[in-house]
Amino acid sequence: SPQVQPFLPQWLAEPKRVQKRIRDNLCPIRDVPGIHPRLLKKLQMNGIESFFPVQAEVIPAILQSAANGYLMGRGGYRPKDICVSAPTGSGKTLSFVIPIVQVLLDRVVCHVRALVLLPTKELAQQVSKVFNVYTDGTGLKVALITGQKSFAKEQEMLVQKKVTGYCSLADIVVATPGRLTDHINQTPGFSLTQLRFLIVDEADRMIDDMHQNCLNQIVKAAFQGENGSSLLFQRTKPGPVTAASSCSLQIPLQKLLFSATLTQDPEKLQQLDLFQPRLFTSVYSEKNKDGTETEQDANYKYTLPEGLSQCYVPCDLNSKPLLLLYFMLTMKFTRVLCFTNSREASHRLFLLVQAFGGITVAEFSSRLPPNERRRTMKEFDQGKIQLLISTDATARGIDVKGVNYVINYDAPQFIRTYIHRVGRTARAGEAGVAFSLVLRIQERRFLRMLRDAGIHDIKKHPVKGNSLKPLVQQYEGALCKLEKTVK
Repeated sequence: SPQVQPFLPQWLAEPKRVQKRIRDNLCPIRDVPGIHPRLLKKLQMNGIESFFPVQAEVIPAILQSAANGYLMGRGGYRPKDICVSAPTGSGKTLSFVIPIVQVLLDRVVCHVRALVLLPTKELAQQVSKVFNVYTDGTGLKVALITGQKSFAKEQEMLVQKKVTGYCSLADIVVATPGRLTDHINQTPGFSLTQLRFLIVDEADRMIDDMHQNCLNQIVKAAFQGENGSSLLFQRTKPGPVTAASSCSLQIPLQKLLFSATLTQDPEKLQQLDLFQPRLFTSVYSEKNKDGTETEQDANYKYTLPEGLSQCYVPCDLNSKPLLLLYFMLTMKFTRVLCFTNSREASHRLFLLVQAFGGITVAEFSSRLPPNERRRTMKEFDQGKIQLLISTDATARGIDVKGVNYVINYDAPQFIRTYIHRVGRTARAGEAGVAFSLVLRIQERRFLRMLRDAGIHDIKKHPVKGNSLKPLVQQYEGALCKLEKTVK
């Protein structure tokens, strides 16, 4: 039977299109209307002279939705929610940091007005760093809540108890879902009743995982009174502005969703209960001169960075470790990020490469404590580590500087995993190469998965057995060494 296309609401069917090609479409920061001089100065101090296309579109949109201060929307109307779908490395973080800091610059009393949710500690850390740069010297306070500190320490960062009651110590909270939910339920005085912006980064993943419940709790907490009663006066659920509702000052709650693979599935987005949303996307098919769609983009679910070349190497299970060693030692690849499908596989491969010798290698997985992960990242950034072996959990959205190659040691099972992995290289318009080691039995399925997503420009890159021969003897030695260590 023919597939029934889901009915796309108009905002999904007719998004605001953002230029895909970053380098050709940079926009000088002074040309983006309405940015506070103070922030322009900060951007320049950080070496930012131009915005990427996504930033140039989204920053003014958010600023405009708060043109009359954060207490009301434009013309008294509730501001529209905003969804942004753009590839990894296209500058999503600054797109929300700049406008939020600007909107909150003239706040008088400290309350949690912006809440940013991220799926992993590393990502949350990365985003809070950017917020710290742009709030520095403004008096705005940023709290990072990810469970890296003890619960009590985090409570001290969020609220202070005074004779008159509790007061907030944070204007902007950057958090992971689990930890945030704990504070909503267990931290006396932690209040979201003044929340103006809810930013969900990596939104597709936040809807997918069990975090839906967390999002519901946040919204519930935002609409609740001090004693648990619903706040009729401070907030009303969205609707027309009536005489009764305009008597009281209402802080609108606006949702901003960002993702590299913002789901094309309207039902999922429906769960987020968005208000008249606007979609900004650089994920679309390009029209040819004669009005036809370009084949490669026909399925336009995903976009890959422009400077990315993709190859796959058909192989068998035994030659996989040899292939990795061949790329590192014979082909002299540098700054390689290598993905496996499990922590165990990561660890074993790390030990094997270490036993073989001659390659500076590190592993990056949830086995390691956060401080060690940070150190590893730093050393990789500095070029001290040539090969970083990682699982998907640790790699999602991490901005690793200067990755030249991504190697899928284990072929990813889902297209979304593939997109996120290969998007770790070729960031911000640079060039990069992705190699996938594909077992012959996986080859058909792997290629079909890419084809179904509209990716046709992956080249077959066979490596002859002869090229691997010189490595075999030393490799077998390393295997024996490894077996001993494991025992």
